[in-house]
Amino acid sequence: MNTIISGVPLTYYLTLAVTMFATGVLGVLLRRNAVVIFMSVELMLNSVNLVFISFSKAMGNIGGEVIVFFVMAIAAAEAAVGLAIVIAIHRHKKTVFVDEINLLKW
Repeated sequence: MNTIISGVPLTYYLTLAVTMFATGVLGVLLRRNAVVIFMSVELMLNSVNLVFISFSKAMGNIGGEVIVFFVMAIAAAEAAVGLAIVIAIHRHKKTVFVDEINLLKW
C-alpha cells in the first residue's frame, strides 16, 4: 500500500503516528507528574487520530474522519475531568506526583 496523500506517502504519516504513540507510552510509563501523564495520553489519542485520518484519505472514505470527531470530543471531556481531579488532589495532598498520592489507603 503505497498511497500518496497530498504528495506525501502514507508510510510517512504512519511512521509519524507510531513515533507519537511510542512517545506517549513512554511518557505514561516513565513520568510521575499527573499533568505530564495526561499530556502523554492526549499525544497517544492524537497519534491514533492521525492514523484514522491517513487511512480515511487514502481509502477515500469519510468514516475515519467521523471517528476522529468523536475521539476529539471524548479527549476534550477527559482532559477537563482529569485536570479537575488533579486540581482537587493537589488542593488536598499538595502534590501532583502519582507516587505520593495514596487516596485509597485507610
